[in-house]
Amino acid sequence: MAVAHAAVSSATKYDFGAWSSRQSLVNAGRQQRIWQGEYALLPGRAAECFRGLVLDLRLDKKESQAGRWRVGRKSQIVAASPPAEELAVRTEPLTKQDLVAYLASGCKPKEKWRIGTEHEKFGFQLDTLKPITYEQIAQLLDGMAERFDWERVLEDNKIIGLKFDGQSVSLEPGGQFELSGAPLDTLHQTCAEVNSHLYQVKAVAEELGLGFAGIGVQPKWPVDAIPIMPKGRYEIMRNYMPKVGKYGLDMMFRTCTVQVNLDFETEEDMRRKFQVGLALQPIATALFANSPFTDGKPNGYLSFRRFESYVDYALDVPMYFVYRKKHYVDCSGLSFRDFMAGKLPVLPGEFPTLNDWENHLTTIFPEVRLKRYLEMRGADGGPWRRLCALPAFWVGLLYDEESLQGALDIISDWTDQERATLRRKVPQQGLQVPFRDGLLKHVAQDVYKLSKDGLLRRGYKEVGFLNEIEETARTGVTPAERLLKLYDEKWGKNIDPIFDELLY
Repeated sequence: MAVAHAAVSSATKYDFGAWSSRQSLVNAGRQQRIWQGEYALLPGRAAECFRGLVLDLRLDKKESQAGRWRVGRKSQIVAASPPAEELAVRTEPLTKQDLVAYLASGCKPKEKWRIGTEHEKFGFQLDTLKPITYEQIAQLLDGMAERFDWERVLEDNKIIGLKFDGQSVSLEPGGQFELSGAPLDTLHQTCAEVNSHLYQVKAVAEELGLGFAGIGVQPKWPVDAIPIMPKGRYEIMRNYMPKVGKYGLDMMFRTCTVQVNLDFETEEDMRRKFQVGLALQPIATALFANSPFTDGKPNGYLSFRRFESYVDYALDVPMYFVYRKKHYVDCSGLSFRDFMAGKLPVLPGEFPTLNDWENHLTTIFPEVRLKRYLEMRGADGGPWRRLCALPAFWVGLLYDEESLQGALDIISDWTDQERATLRRKVPQQGLQVPFRDGLLKHVAQDVYKLSKDGLLRRGYKEVGFLNEIEETARTGVTPAERLLKLYDEKWGKNIDPIFDELLY
């Protein structure tokens, strides 16, 4: 999903430092020096849909899935899953406007808006609770392909994912098992998709002695106990992240998130949704906070894990790789801006393609990411009902004009200091953060009502998907705080029961 700048005053700013469990780790690592402040959007260039688009959010799209596949043919093999390459070499260098136009091409009329959900989950061995190995994951993927007609995705002759009917299953660096759902019309369809996927995973995993847990951060095992998956880009990322920050590897190997991808109609529509998404990410982080443990004990957090100006921002985010001739070229720490000028030291005189730009965007990790749609990325992974509640929360707010305007009204006079305070304190205090004359939970209650009313006006009887977070909004007690209570009392300060508690 994408966010762009419309015609706004030069004083208008968007905050790129939203904090959640996942984003805290990223900001503390590679990205910290890049979006640690407020980014001013350029004034006055937004005429029609993205003429002179000013983009200022970044969507993390899962890596591009290249290769052809055929639905309905059992156990087909997808020729390639690595990032896409241009079939024809460009004869002219890309311009900045080409990059802007790529993001602007996501504009679509409201009747074509869809809902896409993505979620990650930790696998573990049922007998030892240890992280699952790649060999076990390969057996799981092969089993799903054979039993449920998914098509295998290979890299260097190793199975690294599956595809079927607009859905894809992929592996994060530490073996986090991710479903990227198809773009669908209603929340009923997205939740049915999630339920079907979890049933299939469970059916095959149990026979292999494996389980999967819905939580935001690996609660027991350290980074060095988690196997790396055999994907070329991950080796480059693992080698580079420790050079520029403390928590990059934790983000790669020990976090899981749930996100929703949403559409926009115009640059102005994107700007408004992006603005609401950034400002309210701390509330989403608190409502879905589900990562209070690391290394087998409480970590002190409830959540331990946020189009020309967005383009300008992305151009200066350090690169990781370029994909050429079926190989990853290590470009870690280099500048896409230099690549645009033909000055990339590892590929001298070569210019990027739009596929290179798309691949680069997938390696940026803000809480709201702009691609050709907007990704809302600030929530911890969690139990299956919360996997349906997260898209419901954002669809109710952003796909209904009245609720969207209501959210803009709520945040319209928030100061930069107040936004920064929320980002800093929410991961530790959740909805109990003092805010103006009350607590953040009181704001969350107003936002929850806006989302609920928006779903009612959509007319698809989707309000029930919010039930999972209604009590959290009402009481201000987050899922993480409930887990901490279990840890202190029922579990006798032993972390192992959490695997059974959150088992899908």
